[in-house]
Amino acid sequence: MTTSNKTLRTCPKGHQYDKSTDCPTCPTCEQERKPADGFLSVLSAPPRRALEHNGITTVEQLASHSEKDIMKFHGMGPASLPKLRAALQEAGLAFQQHP
Repeated sequence: MTTSNKTLRTCPKGHQYDKSTDCPTCPTCEQERKPADGFLSVLSAPPRRALEHNGITTVEQLASHSEKDIMKFHGMGPASLPKLRAALQEAGLAFQQHP
């Protein structure tokens, strides 16, 4: 069994956290910016950031993409698809279908 080498970091807002990867994301800042409602609020941070990074912040914008397109985004995993499908269905929308 290997142990990870964690380093203590401090974000620009002064939060201290341990990280074992090169990821610069502060967990405290990430939790503070999580939406309180809407479809993005049910996602974990990586898929939420992936959608935001690609300009998808509404279900209407989400519906303009196919599942295959969404899965290509870095940070998006298959566990998020059921949540996204449910959000689309609730709004009377669906992922775009490609022939």
